[in-house]
Amino acid sequence: MAVSERRGLARGSPAELGQQLVLLLLLGCCCGRIHRLVLTGEKRPNIQLNSFGFYTNGSLEVDLSLLRLGLQETKEKTPLVGFSLTRIRSGSVRSSSTQDPNDCPLQKNSSNPLVLFLINTKDLQVQVRKYGEQKKLFISPGLLPEMPSEPGLPKPEHTVTPKKDSGTTAALDKTKSKPAVPQGLIGKDRELVLGLGHNNNSYNFSFHVVIGSRAEEGQYSLSFHNCYNLMRGQEQPFDITVMIREKNPEGFLSASEIPLFKLYMVMSACFLAAGVFWVSVLCKNTYNVFKIHWLMAALAFTKSISLLFHSINYYFINSQGHPIEGLAVMHYITHLLKGALLFITIALIGSGWAFVKYVLSDKEKNIFGIVIPLQVLANVAYIVIESREEGASDYGIWKEILFLVDLICCGAILFPVVWSIRHLQDASGTDGKVAVNLAKLKLFRHYYVMVICYVYFTRIIAILLQVAVPFQWQWLYQLLVEGSTLAFFVLTGYKFQPAGDNPYLQLPQEDEEDVQMEQVMTDSGFREGLSKVNKTASGRELL
Repeated sequence: MAVSERRGLARGSPAELGQQLVLLLLLGCCCGRIHRLVLTGEKRPNIQLNSFGFYTNGSLEVDLSLLRLGLQETKEKTPLVGFSLTRIRSGSVRSSSTQDPNDCPLQKNSSNPLVLFLINTKDLQVQVRKYGEQKKLFISPGLLPEMPSEPGLPKPEHTVTPKKDSGTTAALDKTKSKPAVPQGLIGKDRELVLGLGHNNNSYNFSFHVVIGSRAEEGQYSLSFHNCYNLMRGQEQPFDITVMIREKNPEGFLSASEIPLFKLYMVMSACFLAAGVFWVSVLCKNTYNVFKIHWLMAALAFTKSISLLFHSINYYFINSQGHPIEGLAVMHYITHLLKGALLFITIALIGSGWAFVKYVLSDKEKNIFGIVIPLQVLANVAYIVIESREEGASDYGIWKEILFLVDLICCGAILFPVVWSIRHLQDASGTDGKVAVNLAKLKLFRHYYVMVICYVYFTRIIAILLQVAVPFQWQWLYQLLVEGSTLAFFVLTGYKFQPAGDNPYLQLPQEDEEDVQMEQVMTDSGFREGLSKVNKTASGRELL
């Protein structure tokens, strides 16, 4: 995204803010797995551009169309500007935060699989250095030709030109006859040299990488480095425009994303089936049905529709490299609705609204007033961030901040459950329906444990699983999240189903209700500013 587009979100009225968010969604969803990053006035020394899981015959294409450096004369012999392509080991954290911020990644020798593209602006060349065992990792200048109609990647014609003694630019020409198979360049004794274009104080070049064997498969991280800006207070702004296209033999999806199309489609069908079954249960037990039950049905259907659009988006990303704009926006809208309905439903059930009591206390209203806007903001921000490039200036910090906000919201919705447990504990000793209140108390405690498990499984354990498993199995993270969500929905529906013998739905009779509500609301301090709700002859709430 351009700098002006990013800053525009910080100003304007709420209506203008909404329009800008929709515009960002429309602009961001066009990128897909074909990335284009434009940065102006950038001062960061290290920029992580993207990460992708490659299978055999997968390809990475990088087109640096503009690089404008504000460099002064330097005595450094080794170029301090370039790209790094690193294979990430399973179980490692994909972050550069553990590295010494004063160390230049372009000047390190590594035994791990690593490729450096060192941009030499004096000699107008790009030196390619390989470290580690990467004999079947083929690197060539230029971009791959257009894809043929049949599936699978074409076999690029690779030629390698060793570095010339004269130090001039070495051009690598593709031969139209029998292709030459490149040898793995190990260590620093042999180097591949690419030409560097120069025009109006800007530089440009392009290259592509092909994964030639199963030994080279893995999760690769591409980063750009400007080590001249490592010294604090001496940073020089630079401009960069880069296009990145990543592809596997089966399409544009990363190895961990290929199963997601089928996964989301199956989970969408599961949530749809759960919603239909829940509606059938409500229709059979109309006497004990409350508004919250229909809200739970709406949540299940919204979740199903959101997953359906998400699955369709992955299908088009895999085939075209980008999603369809209209379908992507529909997914974003249903994702927002699902997030809002989820937290509203959990908080309302936890507060006992429409079951134990018919009004919300001031404390519970404050929780809703804080959690719901924060959760909606978190969902909107996550969508905006996911639609932007990973190399954007504030991508990482905003993702971490908003993850923390989401955890805060998850913790806040536990307070209504805790308050309801305390109210039931107090009420169990003040009225004559001790057995019923104790049964409700036990059910609320079970619900509290369910919410805790749901939050930790979907927010913490799932992330740890994503870090621990190999790159091609990282889709298990989404499986755990969606499976945990489905299990939470099913258990919640089972615990609070509209059945006559459900202790949660056993409201006090008409002759006992005034005494119980008077005592509970007096002990909890909730009576102030509240009025009694009229009931029908059967004691149910008027819907």
